[in-house]
Amino acid sequence: MKKVVWGLVLLLVVLHQDIWNWDNDRLVFGFLPVTLAYHAGLSIAASVVWLIAATTAWPIQDDDDSVNDATSEVAR
Repeated sequence: MKKVVWGLVLLLVVLHQDIWNWDNDRLVFGFLPVTLAYHAGLSIAASVVWLIAATTAWPIQDDDDSVNDATSEVAR
């Protein structure tokens, strides 16, 4: 799954370079420039990729051990 996450991150990096929208003067919903709407969508996509990375590729055992060690030291 880590390779999928890295692939998605690389895809987001490539999609971030939106040179095809620089000269586009269209408005989305009548007020939002296309480039700004594109980057808003890209930000949402980046949030989803980070959610996938955090839920699938994060080492769970490391988090549990550090919490258990901290609580046992406080209890002493």
